[in-house]
Amino acid sequence: MDFKPKVIFLDMDGTILNHQNQVSIHTKDVIEQLRNQGIYVFIATGRAFDEIEGIVPAGFEVDGVVTSNGMAGYVGNEVIFKHSLPLNLVEEVIKRARESKVYYELFPYGYDRITLKQDQSYVENEITEPKPERVGINEWLSRKEAIKEKIMWVDEIVGHEFSKFYFFAKSKEHINRWKEELEQLKKEIDFTTSISSNHNVEVMVANVNKATGIQQMLKHFNLSETETMAIGDSDNDLPMLRLVHYSVAMKNAPDRIKEITDDVTEFTCDEDGVSYYLKARFLTEKN
Repeated sequence: MDFKPKVIFLDMDGTILNHQNQVSIHTKDVIEQLRNQGIYVFIATGRAFDEIEGIVPAGFEVDGVVTSNGMAGYVGNEVIFKHSLPLNLVEEVIKRARESKVYYELFPYGYDRITLKQDQSYVENEITEPKPERVGINEWLSRKEAIKEKIMWVDEIVGHEFSKFYFFAKSKEHINRWKEELEQLKKEIDFTTSISSNHNVEVMVANVNKATGIQQMLKHFNLSETETMAIGDSDNDLPMLRLVHYSVAMKNAPDRIKEITDDVTEFTCDEDGVSYYLKARFLTEKN
């Protein structure tokens, strides 16, 4: 590949994160070497900012982070841009989620994710063992962790700044019915949905996605889209992969993702696919 990017955006789940929700030391070291060469490296993730510190190695550093599928951007701990879900949408979505008994997490900025106490029983029931075969182990472990220690169970919704909703169902039929419900609600209230597995869907502000977040981050650093590369694996990465100059899909990505990218990694996320790909192309002696 002749193209050498000035800017690289990396997804987390299924990309730099393996299926045990870990980033390897090897990946950390490769990112550090790229940055020492003057290449900007950013994270572009569906995860909220507060989730990241606990799943990366000590000393892990990037130039910035686009979080919650484009809802917010950070350089260090400084907020570069931020969007918030309107309260009327939050209230209506929770009402409908309760009627459909759909597992949900609401992410306030700067605080633990929240779920109403009155919904706790059916939300917890959705994560009872055994894990369905079709549910990815990384998503299942994240939900188990959320139930155990990440969710703040509250009596009422307090505050007015929320980055996203996350919804999950063990059954594809259940989550697909919920997706249809959300599509109907879009006719009344404008918002964006994003999907990163067959068992989840997330809700953000209208017209916000990873691509819009990347554009805002590039503007902040005065960088050009023509100098960009991105690596991802899921449907929520599609806007990002279509935006950048050179797009790369993970080996573990579905074929529909691979078909729209310029290249595919040789190894999966469980085999350090990102670090091997970047090292081979940009850290060899010829470069």
